[in-house]
Amino acid sequence: MKNVHELVEKNTGLLAIMVLVVISFGALVEIVPLMYQKQTTEPVKGLEPYTALQLEGRDIYIREGCVGCHSQMIRPFRAETERYGHYSVAGESVWERPFLWGSKRTGPDLARVGGRYSDEWHRVHLINPRAVVPESNMPGFPWLAENTLDGELTAKKMKVFRDFGVPYTDEQIAGAKDAVKGKTEMQALIAYLQSLGTALK
Repeated sequence: MKNVHELVEKNTGLLAIMVLVVISFGALVEIVPLMYQKQTTEPVKGLEPYTALQLEGRDIYIREGCVGCHSQMIRPFRAETERYGHYSVAGESVWERPFLWGSKRTGPDLARVGGRYSDEWHRVHLINPRAVVPESNMPGFPWLAENTLDGELTAKKMKVFRDFGVPYTDEQIAGAKDAVKGKTEMQALIAYLQSLGTALK
């Protein structure tokens, strides 16, 4: 037995293969059962797909790097749930591609921000955050109020998400361009923010 142990320890390639086998087995044991649990694979009751405008707002959220400072995942700890609301559950994110859970909280968690503030509050906050939160170190995004959407790619995005399992109808996809054309990026981002966390009561 000692010789086998020495053989594995002294042979770097064999050791690396053995480590990969152990990690792979552990990952399978942890991950595979989750693929068959309804609470992780099915949407929570009341979850609606993003509208065309909200989907464009989500892309702006990604483009502007908001996920770098704001998480969208409330952990199941008392301090978190008292501040932000019910902890995040997997069924809220089944249609998210990519997931925007984030890990850094330079700013507050946004998982339950939908409906917490008015559209006007969000507009002022995005243009000049210190106008509503004096201690904020968030940069302003005034150009979002000036840039308009043309909706050229919105329908294509919705088709891709439908391939991922999001239940978009043909009518929603056909009307996507008209739903966003002429709207500002500010309106789209606010629509996205107002949708966050509204499915789970």
